[in-house]
Amino acid sequence: MSVHWYPGHMAKTKRLIREQLRLCDLVFELADARIPESSRNPLLLEITAHKPRMLILTKPDLADPARTAKWLQIFNAQGVPALKFNAVRGGDSDVSAVTRAVRSLLESPAGKQKPVCRAVIVGIPNVGKSSFINRLTGKRAAQTGKVPGITRGKQWIRVNRRLELLDTPGTLWPKLGGPELGFKLAVTGAVPEEVFRREEVAGWLISWLRHNCPRALRQRYGLPAVPSATADALEVIGRRRGLLLPGGKADHDKTAAVVLKDYREGALGRFTLDIPGEGWGNDE
Repeated sequence: MSVHWYPGHMAKTKRLIREQLRLCDLVFELADARIPESSRNPLLLEITAHKPRMLILTKPDLADPARTAKWLQIFNAQGVPALKFNAVRGGDSDVSAVTRAVRSLLESPAGKQKPVCRAVIVGIPNVGKSSFINRLTGKRAAQTGKVPGITRGKQWIRVNRRLELLDTPGTLWPKLGGPELGFKLAVTGAVPEEVFRREEVAGWLISWLRHNCPRALRQRYGLPAVPSATADALEVIGRRRGLLLPGGKADHDKTAAVVLKDYREGALGRFTLDIPGEGWGNDE
């Protein structure tokens, strides 16, 4: 699937980040734990390459814990300090881990630190930047929402007397590459649903789950088996959910919306769509 969504504010955000980087000591790069590789914007990586970086995997409560651990191992082995961070259900340990990592990353060889660390937060839309800030500050310092594109301008936010954060709008890149990347970004909510067909995206997710864990679909929707054709799968799921059109056929668009919502909220289970070094498995 080809996704084309690059509104004007995203180009402005790139310029904003370039301008503000000279004031910053550190980059917080946020990536979605469900797609830890696919949610890293290569343009942002290029722009911020000369600054110390910390990679934060958000929404780990929705991802496969074993896969998250594996990805953290991979990133740290590549020399990228990486942590998982649950901004919604995480405890104080998540905040403490970030604070310790910042202190370690910015400490000079002589053991000295700057009086105030200024960090810029970058990432794709709907990755949880504002929730991350609010969790660190312990208050509603940044606006949050489930729709991509909530943050539109720059916001400097003081976490404590030693750390200030610059929040920036979520940014994609103009050419997203192959269709699988577009599906992953759409499934996880990084792009608004107005720019893709829900039936197509939900069909891709159903196919992925049928290959990797058909049990999740069977249990969630009470199916004896998952049809191999995605249109047939949407039909039987829609019937099970009572999402019917006049005449008795299932409403595939509404059914697709339900399937995507169930995935995004974890009702289908915890699944990481980026699998390091592995193809599709078959978990019956």
